Amino acid sequence: MLAAVYEAYGPPEVVRVAEVPKPALGPSEVLVRVVAAAVTRGDTVQRAADFPPGTGAGGRLALGVRRPRRKILGAVFAGEVVGVGEKVTDVSVGDRVCGVKGMEAGTHAQYVVARASACVPIPSDVSMQQAAATLFGGTTAVYFLERGGIAAGARVLVNGASGEIGLMATQIARARGASVTGVTSAANAALVRRLGANGVVDYTREPLSAHTERYDLVLDTVGNLGASDADRLLTSGGKLVLLRASLGQMLSPNRALVTGSSLGRGDGAADLLRGVADGSIEPIIDSTMPLEDVVSAHRRVDSRHKVGSVLLDMGKAAA
Repeated sequence: MLAAVYEAYGPPEVVRVAEVPKPALGPSEVLVRVVAAAVTRGDTVQRAADFPPGTGAGGRLALGVRRPRRKILGAVFAGEVVGVGEKVTDVSVGDRVCGVKGMEAGTHAQYVVARASACVPIPSDVSMQQAAATLFGGTTAVYFLERGGIAAGARVLVNGASGEIGLMATQIARARGASVTGVTSAANAALVRRLGANGVVDYTREPLSAHTERYDLVLDTVGNLGASDADRLLTSGGKLVLLRASLGQMLSPNRALVTGSSLGRGDGAADLLRGVADGSIEPIIDSTMPLEDVVSAHRRVDSRHKVGSVLLDMGKAAA
């Protein structure tokens, strides 16, 4: 099969398309022909070993000290089941499924194996592309919003509101009864408002460092906020949720700071897909590229200017 592989850490150009063996199927796993896969910020962080301050040693130990142990990136997939393990009883060949593999990775390939229990059925009126564009941003947003104590009536600030996580967080927070303000550029303000934001802060005109309103929950998807911002932006008892926290922030005794990792959790995936099916959740696709353009996909994510998700279209894989 064809896959996007990388054998060294570095810029997008370290990724190349190569022929690799089809993954072996375990007894509790399914083999999926991948139709669509997302290229996410998580993928580019791993590719470049671009870890937050103080976390580089741990990141390298997890991924490979001198070179990556797992050669194929990709945490999210959507596709068709073409094989099932002998112990699998609730997933069948031909089923349309999607899932989040997290640190296991491997979805930037024509085929991927996944635990049957981790596969989520794709509703008939949701496309493979919509499913792939929903999972990473949506499940990450659910996990961190819940860690921050999202509740009806809360005032929520989403920093990085036009990214794949930010757009999903805006919709999910609004659906749960929160009042949402999105931090984005003027070019994306209309989209962020359409998806549920009550207000928008244009960071090109009003730096967040000068913003004076207070919130019950601040979700920082960008990685440019810290403890001093918590004091300035939060109400009493409010939470600053950091998706790209440094080691110091992770170890901080400041109870207003919330950190963690959602990799591989897939929180709320089935509910998110039902939301896509009924129109209450709208996945935004920035661009879709064939597997052979995977380097361009990484460049697009690295640009920090994408709006929503970048997808790889695997096309029709050879048997």
